[in-house]
Amino acid sequence: MSTGPAWLRHVEVGLTEAVLLGITGHYSRFIRPPYSATSDAVTPRTERALAKAAGTRYIIALADYDARDWEKPGVAQIVRNATPPAGRGGVIMFHDGGGDRSQTVVALATIISKLRSQGYSFVTLRDMLGLTRAEAEPAAPWLERARGTMFLWAVEMAFWMTSALGWIIVAVGILVAARVLIVASLAGVQVRRTRSRPSLEFQPSVAVIVPAYNEAVGIQGAVRSLTRADYPDLEVIVVDDGSTDGTGDLVEELGLPGVRVIRRANGGKAAALTTGVLATEAEVVVMVDGDTMFEQNTIANLVRPLADAAVGAVSGNTKVGNRSGLLGRWQHIEYVMGFNLDRRMYEVLQCTPTVPGAIGAFRRSVLVEVGGVSSDTLAEDTDLTLSIGRRGHRVVYTEYARAWTEAPSTFSGLWRQRYRWSFGTMQAVWKHKGAMVSRDPDDRRIGLRALPYMILFQILLPLVAPTIDLFALYGLIFGDAAPVLAFWLGFNVLQLTIAVIAFRLDGESLRPLWALPLQQFVYRQLMYLVIIESTISALIGAAASWNTIPRTGDVVLPPGSPPAIGSSLG
Repeated sequence: MSTGPAWLRHVEVGLTEAVLLGITGHYSRFIRPPYSATSDAVTPRTERALAKAAGTRYIIALADYDARDWEKPGVAQIVRNATPPAGRGGVIMFHDGGGDRSQTVVALATIISKLRSQGYSFVTLRDMLGLTRAEAEPAAPWLERARGTMFLWAVEMAFWMTSALGWIIVAVGILVAARVLIVASLAGVQVRRTRSRPSLEFQPSVAVIVPAYNEAVGIQGAVRSLTRADYPDLEVIVVDDGSTDGTGDLVEELGLPGVRVIRRANGGKAAALTTGVLATEAEVVVMVDGDTMFEQNTIANLVRPLADAAVGAVSGNTKVGNRSGLLGRWQHIEYVMGFNLDRRMYEVLQCTPTVPGAIGAFRRSVLVEVGGVSSDTLAEDTDLTLSIGRRGHRVVYTEYARAWTEAPSTFSGLWRQRYRWSFGTMQAVWKHKGAMVSRDPDDRRIGLRALPYMILFQILLPLVAPTIDLFALYGLIFGDAAPVLAFWLGFNVLQLTIAVIAFRLDGESLRPLWALPLQQFVYRQLMYLVIIESTISALIGAAASWNTIPRTGDVVLPPGSPPAIGSSLG
C-alpha cells in the first residue's frame, strides 16, 4: 500500500469494500495492510500511506504475533510462532488463503486449546476496542448494497469466464494437436497413393481460361508462360472483363498462336469464367488467374489425374512467386503448410472444398452439369468445387502441377484479399448447408466432412483465438507465466513440426521457416481480425463486393523454368 500510486490504492480499497458489501450488506472498519504483520515492520513511509488510506473511516489492524503459517513449516513450528510470551496477550495473525491450509487448521485448534488451558480468552478486534457491532460493522444503504451485489456478480462472472477460457484453451490445444495428427497422417497417405498412381498418356484437348480485369502489369508474362506449355492440343482464352488499362490490347499485341481474347462488359470473375467455358469445346478447362505463371509441364501434370473417369476436377499446387519480403515469406509458409497440406487431406477424405482460382482443371462436361461458375458468392472457386463434390465427382490434388502466383505485397492488399476469401467462404458454407442434413452419400461427404472442418478451423477457431491471446497476455502479467510460456512454446513446436512435414512433402527449402515464430505476433492476428470483420458483415447482412488488389508483376519463376518474356524475374 505504500509503493503503489494513491489512485490505485483508492480503487483497490473501494472495490474490496464493494465485494464485502455485496456479501454481508455491511461496511468494514478494519484494514490489515498486505505484507505487513507486526507494528515494528511499519516504516514512516508505510505509516503515511496507511494514514491516508484509513482517513476517518477505517482502523488499521496490525498483529503482534505472526504465525508464518504461509511458509508451511509444520504444525509444531506454527504453534511456536503464534504463542505469546507467558502472561502477555495480543493479536495473532493466521492466513486463510494461499492454497493448502491444513497445517493452519490443525495448529489453530492446538493453540486455542493450549492457551485456554493457560487462562487466556479469545475476543474479536471490536470487543478488544470496546466497539459495538453497529460501530464496527455499520449497515450500508440499499444503493450501496445493490452496487456491491452487482460488482460481486461481475467478479464471479470474471472467475467463471476465466475458468471457461481455461477449458477453451485446453479444447483448442486438443483440436490443434488432433488436426496436426490427422492432416499429417492423411497427407502421407495421399503422397503414397499419388506416387503409386500409374503415369498414363492422357492428353485431352485443353482450354485455358484466363479471366482478366486490369491485369496489364502481369498479363503478358502469364500468357507467354501458358503458350510455352509442353502440351499438344491447347488453346488459351483471355476474357477481358471490362478492363480499363488495356489488358486485352496487350494480349493481342503478343500475336501468339492459339491465344484469343474475348472482350465483355465488366460482370465479375465468375461471369468471365463462364464466358470462357461457353466459348470452347475442349474436353478439359483449366482456370488460371491473370497474375499467375505456369511451368512448362504444369498443364500436362494438371490434367493427368483426369484419366480416372471418377475425377471431375484437379487442384494444382499454388506457389507464392513473390516471397522475397517478410510478408511474402509468411504467405509462402501459409500456402505450403496450410492450403496444400489440407488439400492432401481433403483428397483422401474425398471432400475437397476448393480448387484454387490460380490453378485448377475441370472436365467441361462437369462444369456444364453444375451450371457453370456461379456468381452467388465471392468465393466462386469454393462454391464451384462444393457443387462438383455434391454431384459425386472426385476432386484430387497434384503437387506436380505448379503455378506461381502473385501474393499481396502490402498489408492493405492482403486484408482486401482475405476479407473476400473469408466472406465468400461463409457465403459458400451457407449456400451448401443443406449437405449437412442430406441423406445423399455424395452430399454427406461434403456436409459431414468438408463443411464442419471449414466451420471449425476457418471460422470458429479464428474467432475465439484473439480471446485466447488476451487471456495468455493476462496470464503473463497477472498470473503464473510458466504455464503460459509452456503452452506457447508447445504450440510453436507443433506448428514447426507440421511446417517441416509440409515443406518436405512439397520439396521446399526449410530456410523460410525462421519467419514462422514471427508469424504468430503479426500475421496471425491480422487473419483473425479479417475473420471477425467478415463474420460481423455476414451477421448484419452487409453487402460485399470484389476488391481488386494492386499488382507489381514481381513473380519469380523457380530455377530451371523457362522465363516468361515480359515478366519481372527480380
